[in-house]
Amino acid sequence: MTIKQEGQKQVQHLAIIMDGNRRWAKQQSLPIIKGHEKGAEKIKQLGEWCLKKGIRTVTVYALSTENLKRTKEEVSYLFKLLKKVLKEELISLHKQGYKLRVLGRWRELPQDIVKCCEEAMSKTARNTNGVLNVAINYNGRNEIVDAARLAIKENGGVVTEKDISEWLGTNGSPDPDLLIRTSGEQRLSGFLLWQLAYSELYFTPTLWPDFSERDLDRALLWYAARNRRYGQ
Repeated sequence: MTIKQEGQKQVQHLAIIMDGNRRWAKQQSLPIIKGHEKGAEKIKQLGEWCLKKGIRTVTVYALSTENLKRTKEEVSYLFKLLKKVLKEELISLHKQGYKLRVLGRWRELPQDIVKCCEEAMSKTARNTNGVLNVAINYNGRNEIVDAARLAIKENGGVVTEKDISEWLGTNGSPDPDLLIRTSGEQRLSGFLLWQLAYSELYFTPTLWPDFSERDLDRALLWYAARNRRYGQ
């Protein structure tokens, strides 16, 4: 079964915490790096599914600031995989018409990663089919602090909620309608803390490498049945 969203209650912006790569690898008796590889491949599929279902904005939690505290060996591999995704998977996403934006303090990463991010954003800047936000070296509290500092600098010390929103990495996109977190964990882990204030939160036990279009459809059906109150 494949769902195409219809009617007024549609997900326009989907956020995903792609969790469970390491657990998947352990379950398969594979090296942890194989779990990360499998998870990275899933991003391309996710892009295809979302465009088919009319979801125009997708934000994925690719690499948190906390992830960089893992072993030196794993972090080194994550950087290599990140470069591969930005170069190779980008070709597919570019063909699909996605505009890529990178969120987080990615400019603090090694220069070769920074260059890959800049090239990916430049290459896809004119695409209009959809927006893919990729959070790299990302922490939601840091994002709010950075946005507040820029807003204060721009507005002379007096800022509003709107001012801060305009300096977030997701500026120009609506706040997420739906957040999906895979692997069964039920927390935000610092992801989009400002933007998810009134989003619907869906948690699935499926590990990210096993996440399928059917899993996405289940989440969309769940969302369609929700009565969104927006804090009222």
